[in-house]
Amino acid sequence: MTVPPTETLLDLRGLACPMPVLKANRALRDMAPGAKLRVLATDRASVADFQSYCRETGHALIAFTEAAGMLSFVIRRRAETSPS
Repeated sequence: MTVPPTETLLDLRGLACPMPVLKANRALRDMAPGAKLRVLATDRASVADFQSYCRETGHALIAFTEAAGMLSFVIRRRAETSPS
């Protein structure tokens, strides 16, 4: 799999729930607003986990694919909110 140079790749294949979401959360914290993270996973529970995670955190799940048992998620980090 080739990853566009505008994305960071996080290979979490073989890890079980909730580790893929926890590791993705840690990676996203260190990324710039608007940056894209591609997560590779094999745990089917990751589908619902990443959907819920993005809904709750404001990050955008912009792509999801599955091929030969491998799941690929592309998440765009949310923009920082300006202080009130």
